[in-house]
Amino acid sequence: MGIPNVIVFFGALATFLFGMSTLTSGLEKLSSGRLESIMEKLTNNIFKSVLVGAVVTGLVHSSAATTIMCVGFVNSGVMKLEQTVGIIMGANIGTTVTAQILRLGDLSTDNLFLMLMTPEYFGPLMAIVGILFYSFFSGGVKKTVGKVFLGLGLLFTGMKTMENAMAPLAEIPEFQNLFAAFSNPFLGILVGALVTALVQSSTASVGILQALTSTGVITFNVAMPIIFGQNIGTCVTSILSSLGASKNAKRTAALHLMFNIVGTMLFIVVLYSGQLMFQFPFWESLMTRGSIANMHTVFNVVSTLILLPFNKLLVKAAERIIPGDDEEREFTVLDERFLATPALALERAHDAVVQMGEYAIKNYNRAVELLSAYDGKKLDRLHETENAIDKIEDMLNDYLVRLTDRSLTSGESMSVSELLHTLGDFERIGDYAVNLSECATALRDRNLVFSPQAKGELNAMTSAVQEILDTTLDCYRNRSRTRAFAVEPQEEVIDLMEEVLKSRHVERLKTGECTVELGTQFLELLINLERISDHCSNVGIYILRETSPAGEATAIDAHEYLKSVHAGGNGSFDTLYSHYKEKYYERIRETAQPEAR
Repeated sequence: MGIPNVIVFFGALATFLFGMSTLTSGLEKLSSGRLESIMEKLTNNIFKSVLVGAVVTGLVHSSAATTIMCVGFVNSGVMKLEQTVGIIMGANIGTTVTAQILRLGDLSTDNLFLMLMTPEYFGPLMAIVGILFYSFFSGGVKKTVGKVFLGLGLLFTGMKTMENAMAPLAEIPEFQNLFAAFSNPFLGILVGALVTALVQSSTASVGILQALTSTGVITFNVAMPIIFGQNIGTCVTSILSSLGASKNAKRTAALHLMFNIVGTMLFIVVLYSGQLMFQFPFWESLMTRGSIANMHTVFNVVSTLILLPFNKLLVKAAERIIPGDDEEREFTVLDERFLATPALALERAHDAVVQMGEYAIKNYNRAVELLSAYDGKKLDRLHETENAIDKIEDMLNDYLVRLTDRSLTSGESMSVSELLHTLGDFERIGDYAVNLSECATALRDRNLVFSPQAKGELNAMTSAVQEILDTTLDCYRNRSRTRAFAVEPQEEVIDLMEEVLKSRHVERLKTGECTVELGTQFLELLINLERISDHCSNVGIYILRETSPAGEATAIDAHEYLKSVHAGGNGSFDTLYSHYKEKYYERIRETAQPEAR
């Protein structure tokens, strides 16, 4: 095998891997999030979970994509750890679909239709159809379909080219001796795991092994341990995705690894013990694409059937391997049966809105931390929690809309309205936390650093916003009128701080003490921080209205209330305003003109 063949082989491998990536991303995009929704809803039963995992993975042609979704769902609280066991088992079955498709290369070419189904002709045909769709449609589903066909064409074309490039290896004795060494199960498992970890796809590495069957040196005892190793190596992707995530997310990745390791150990013990006792006639028989695909399928199906009854033990083992309490991320349950009792349904919805507020505040804290010490893992957690906030919002909106179909009292109807408004405010607070994180990312990417003076101003502002967030969530959680009354004085102090800091910002720009690029980020931070306080003010007014004395709930008009307290003359309000002004505004009032450079 000369240098030209080596170059052709790696070029074909690149085409094959790119085809796999293009196919997977196209199918994921085509699903438009529907697969994730199915995974969330149909995992209350272990058998359903296995089926869902197999179907989803078969559709996207990637067990790694499915397990990464599981890690993300567990990390964001959408799923419990126990729900992922069946999905992971099913994902291992679904990932064998691609190998079964690639076995088309073994079809007889006597029939024209069958000939067109072989990789030599099927790949170019799919690529032609794909490029036509991809090039002549500007966007939408048809362009995505073209991407899927194009990925499939590249997959088959790359495989056929790999086969042709590797064909000369069959004549090299050293190559035959090399694969003879892989009959050692531990060496074969290691090679399979390393290759799969390198290409980040067991589907791709199995395809490479199928292509190697054209050399005539791949026998059963050689292929078997390599396939076992490929299933272990694919766990690397989910392990990498769990880094920096919650403990339960890490346990999800550990479940994936344990399942494949235990399955491999069982097969190794049974097969090698059987070989010693019975001398299997197929032990050294040559493998084809089809037999490789069948072996891959049998291994994953049998492993699932054996380990399925022990799914709870796998969860306990994962908890032992990664000990400690995990941060509570499970969603408040909004059971449809509560809808029959509106008062109870409203309480559960209130709990879910509180959870949204907790998540939003956690994200605010992460965003503020990113401004002082940037951490990519913390940013990933922030985005996952933001996804959880959005999912709770969707869930609550649907739940409350269905609740309005029931016979509600006027008080209950008002509570539904307040819940809808409040969940919107908490969702917006979460969005502004994301905006703050984007400012932190921009500062890091552009190597921009605020001066100590400017950092002090931002610290005062972020501390004030932190307190109003805590006060707001506390008043909402406990329906505390006293705490709700304390929100507006804090909001007015934050408004004053923003106004002063904006003025200073303009002066810095005029005198050239601040660059436009850095000043833009400073101003963006102030705007987002002030808007967070505005939404806290909204929630505080909702609680004041809800906790008004009987018969006076509708008497509080938000505009009139704000106008009256801001006008002065309310002793309690003025006292609180003076307290928060001294606590936060005084930290910036006496400072010299800052140098935000």
